[in-house]
Amino acid sequence: MISMNLVTLFYLIASVCFIQALKGLSHPTTSRRGNAFGMAGMGIAIVTTAVLIIGLAREGAAGIGLVWVLIGLLVGGSIGTIMAKRVEMTKMPELVAFMHSMIGLAAVAIAIAIIGEPTAFGIANPDGSIPLGNRLELFIGTFVGAITFSGSVIAFGKLSGKYKFRLFQGAPVVFSGQHILNLLLGIAMVAAGIWFIATQQWTPFIIMTVIAFVLGVLIIIPIGGADMPVVVSMLNSYSGWAAAGIGFSLNNPMLIIAGSLVGSSGAILSYIMCKAMNRSFFNVILGGFGAEAGVAGQASQEQRNVKSGSADDAAFMLSNADTVTIVPGYGLAVARAQHALKELTDKLTEQGITVKYAIHPVAGRMPGHMNVLLAEAEVSYDQVFEMDDINSEFSQTDVVLVLGANDVVNPAAKNDPQSPIAGMPILEAYKARTIIVNKRSMAAGYAGLDNELFYMDKTMMVFGDAKKVLEDMVKAVE
Repeated sequence: MISMNLVTLFYLIASVCFIQALKGLSHPTTSRRGNAFGMAGMGIAIVTTAVLIIGLAREGAAGIGLVWVLIGLLVGGSIGTIMAKRVEMTKMPELVAFMHSMIGLAAVAIAIAIIGEPTAFGIANPDGSIPLGNRLELFIGTFVGAITFSGSVIAFGKLSGKYKFRLFQGAPVVFSGQHILNLLLGIAMVAAGIWFIATQQWTPFIIMTVIAFVLGVLIIIPIGGADMPVVVSMLNSYSGWAAAGIGFSLNNPMLIIAGSLVGSSGAILSYIMCKAMNRSFFNVILGGFGAEAGVAGQASQEQRNVKSGSADDAAFMLSNADTVTIVPGYGLAVARAQHALKELTDKLTEQGITVKYAIHPVAGRMPGHMNVLLAEAEVSYDQVFEMDDINSEFSQTDVVLVLGANDVVNPAAKNDPQSPIAGMPILEAYKARTIIVNKRSMAAGYAGLDNELFYMDKTMMVFGDAKKVLEDMVKAVE
């Protein structure tokens, strides 16, 4: 029989590794170490759990238990490895949403197993019933897990943008009485949960779970594309709390600690992102921002003149500058142009030009998207600056090169009190002496808004695929 004290010790070691992983991932220079800690912690947790299953299994059933563990590791590990190897940088948010959905579904599946066989998990009373406190924990873990699963599926579809099904399209899905319906369903879910806690019957549990699945869909569909990064972070937090809730039911300290870490860090990240977008977290959950932005954007997109130029023109302007600041955006990731950008900035640096990168907290489709993109091209961390650190330098910058970014450099956030993004902190690129913007077209950004930056006298638009444009600029600089 395995010592439970020893199991707890190994779970504690794994938890410390997870804490160190979060600490390491907080900065690019320590991210590799953070990943190593995370993998080590998960490895320890998996091996400990496998040994625990064997030790606690009934005589003659240990082999079967281990087989199921190995099957789970093989299937899950294979799927995760294949997806991680195939995923493109632009598809990372979808991968994260998919992983969140699996965590939520796992929480629901574990809850079903506990209710079906409480004695197998060692939490049953002598009469075979589940203690009242554990029923409450199962209720919380199940409905949070169910909401996380269905909500993440909708977020995955919205982020993908390749499914024609209405619920998976980026535009918000709103209808009359939507919030009232959500409120009534929420009350019904809680009522079914109380019924389950009081009776431990399958009927209220199934009702509660189905309502939670529906609520997950209804909560996410009215949220527009501009708020999707916050939604991904929010679902990350939900998945953690679902795991923690089930951890309490199983009396498993590893699930409790790991789930709490994920839940709290996801909640903090959601707050930081909402602050960076000047958004209320509750307004994001209630939806509607995307719909307003889309209307505003359509109304303002008139035929207006812009100053356009070629890659050669842009290269000439960059070569004659003393200071250059690069603002990377989603368009850079779509074109996979980070290596061409690195080559260009290396050429400029060799000419004695000071080059810096300005990163907005919500640039791209998820937090840290642009940091990972630049790290992949081995851009020096010393050249990468966050918004708060570099905004004061734009007024002394000779040339700002905006690559595929839109909403995060939109002056309307500062200058137009009526704009849906009014008050949102932005990279103040409009203060630079000269601005070069590379985009495929004049299409609006993720928030559906036109951008006054593109029409300023000191702005030159260079249209085309970012990779092709940057490669042409490299040739011209040489």
